[in-house]
Amino acid sequence: MVEKSLFGWGDHGNGPGLGFEYNSVFLAITIILPSTHGLDQSPKGVDKWFEKLPHAKAKMTKLHFYFHDIVTAKNPSAIQIAQANNTFQSPTFFGLVRMMDNPLTVNPEPNSKIIGRAQGIYGSASFEDIGLLMTLNLVFTNGKYNGSTLSILGHNQIFHEYREMPIVGGSGVFRLAKGIATAKTYQVDNTTQNAIVEYHVVVLHY
Repeated sequence: MVEKSLFGWGDHGNGPGLGFEYNSVFLAITIILPSTHGLDQSPKGVDKWFEKLPHAKAKMTKLHFYFHDIVTAKNPSAIQIAQANNTFQSPTFFGLVRMMDNPLTVNPEPNSKIIGRAQGIYGSASFEDIGLLMTLNLVFTNGKYNGSTLSILGHNQIFHEYREMPIVGGSGVFRLAKGIATAKTYQVDNTTQNAIVEYHVVVLHY
């Protein structure tokens, strides 16, 4: 993340008609979205997939991409949603929380091809150093993993050169995923708190 970067549908009071309209749009979207790579994602399809699991072999996939944490911009991708009363008196910004929808790209340049989004939350969770609690999904939107996800729940000590975080699950192509995501800061601007982070991911899945 950033070296020093902690830094309804339905009626909303506009009348009952809007709630129906929004839900109709949502329903239409869910109907037209295809299954991930031909996988049957219905309950029966998932049951059949698990029945075949004892005979399945684990696959190993390696991924490499760049994570863009954009805090200061006209359209930031990471936005502060909470802080403690004493967050800005804390040397580690303890209690600062951001919600993110960060682009994942093939190369480090901001205009590089986007292959997905990092969607979730990170927050400062240490009194002693700047260590982030990372809770996020890597949502792939392009290429052969389009529609699949990987979930990270880990500890990110952003001043370390390499930060190892566990992959705790996945969906689509990455069902029952487990593995490791290794982060390394590629570039950081301490004034804007914007950062580009290089990720190497190794994951086992079925």
